[in-house]
Amino acid sequence: MVCVSSLLCLEGRTMPKKAKPAGTGKEEGPVPGKQLKMEAAGGPSTLNFSCPRGLFESLISPIKTETFFKEFWEQKPLIIQRDDPALATYYQSLFKLSDLKSLCSRGVYYGRDINVCRCVNGKKKVLNKDGKVHFLQLRKDFDHKRATIQFHQPQRFKDELWKIQEKLECYFGSLVGSNVYMTPAGSQGLPPHYDDVEVFVLQLEGEKHWRLYHPTVPLARQYSVEAEDRIGRPTHEVMLKPGDLLYFPRGTIHQADTPPGLAHSTHVTISTYQNNSWGDFLLDTISGLVMDTAKEDMEFRAGIPRQLLLQVETAAVGTRRLSGFLRKLADRLEGTDVLLSSDMKKDFVMNRLPPYYEGDGAELSTPGGQVPRLDSVVRLQFKDHVILTVGPDQSRSDETQDKMVYVYHSLKNRRELHMMGNEETECHGLRFPLSHVDALKQIWNSSAISVKDLKLTTDEEKESLVLSLWTECLIQLHNHFHKLLVSPLGRLICHLQSGLNGTQSFNRLSYYSPQTRPYYDLKWKNEEV
Repeated sequence: MVCVSSLLCLEGRTMPKKAKPAGTGKEEGPVPGKQLKMEAAGGPSTLNFSCPRGLFESLISPIKTETFFKEFWEQKPLIIQRDDPALATYYQSLFKLSDLKSLCSRGVYYGRDINVCRCVNGKKKVLNKDGKVHFLQLRKDFDHKRATIQFHQPQRFKDELWKIQEKLECYFGSLVGSNVYMTPAGSQGLPPHYDDVEVFVLQLEGEKHWRLYHPTVPLARQYSVEAEDRIGRPTHEVMLKPGDLLYFPRGTIHQADTPPGLAHSTHVTISTYQNNSWGDFLLDTISGLVMDTAKEDMEFRAGIPRQLLLQVETAAVGTRRLSGFLRKLADRLEGTDVLLSSDMKKDFVMNRLPPYYEGDGAELSTPGGQVPRLDSVVRLQFKDHVILTVGPDQSRSDETQDKMVYVYHSLKNRRELHMMGNEETECHGLRFPLSHVDALKQIWNSSAISVKDLKLTTDEEKESLVLSLWTECLIQLHNHFHKLLVSPLGRLICHLQSGLNGTQSFNRLSYYSPQTRPYYDLKWKNEEV
């Protein structure tokens, strides 16, 4: 039997964020609500990894995705309590308290990887030491100081969480982070607070008691601690057990504790939609739209009235002009399907997880099969890990910068840097002249397409385009009747991709001239193996 509980509707609007770097010590938790009991014909067992949608459907089963997004998403919390031993066992395999010993032996550090804290008199008390975490000290704080251990972004170490979160990033089109919280009996890690992310809580070990409160800031954009005397009585309380799932929107005030007399509790919070609202998207696109319009409309290039910046209040004439400009921008935007410059797209693809793989992941770094030619039929692969956007030619600094089409992908992203806010994060991809945008859209929107049918002027441009995508492992040949023939050029490219003797790799943002064969802009970087 599956018991599904929903919370009373919490009034709200929209405004999200990303995922927290280590050292914040924030715990994200869940909530319960009015009881609605549903009989399920056999509860879910393990998750469905066949596709991103299948994964999410199995995660919230027996709730249908249509019901979830219509009634719960960004509106009110949902708790799903399951009496399913198989699912409980699977949840327990995601992360256990006993995993800490082996993880500490791999080298983890306070602040970056682990936070130790406890809620004392309504305030968070941080018990972190300095430097490297030693398991015996960590266990001592857990057993004797009744401290909560927060493990930050465990998907960097645990393959199954990588597998889950990578699929969820494809499904939501947004970064997905996670934290594991281990709390001893009779203890609470954090005071009442709300978060700036949509949260899914999976109870892994033991039981945890959750209290939920009405939000003071629906769909909050920032994390905030709330004083107990300000939040009133909880709207709902629930005890989560292994295999249970809890969802709640950003801004939902919550606190959670492990009751005395029970075993320790372990849960993982999977969070998404930080800084992913319409407001964020508007801020991201409006600057590019204004600059494009100003190139064509002299009104946008005219100077503002003298001393406008010295005035305390914006004059009526200034307000009217701004309103008129906004209407012009809206008219320009209506009905267009032109790609808009978007730093949000680039930020997402640069910082997300690479595709989950087993083995050495060679299919993500070395092109395979035959080299595409004019008579080939090709199809895009790893589509959920690739984005198209437009922007100025970054190789030029003058005012007459031509626009380029950029293809960014996450195939070579480093899993160990995921959600760590690391400055070492690099972008991987290609750039093309704007004239290639229609051909790229053809490839994106087709299940398979003949190279000779691409909307480019010359056959040489068509071959250059697909060859460049093939070298980045972004397309594969769809024609199964050709023999796997690799030309000398193809073998040379594969050799370059593999590096010299396996000791060098390169990051590449390549430019392909429409008049010539591909020009490879290789930026070599020595790395120790």
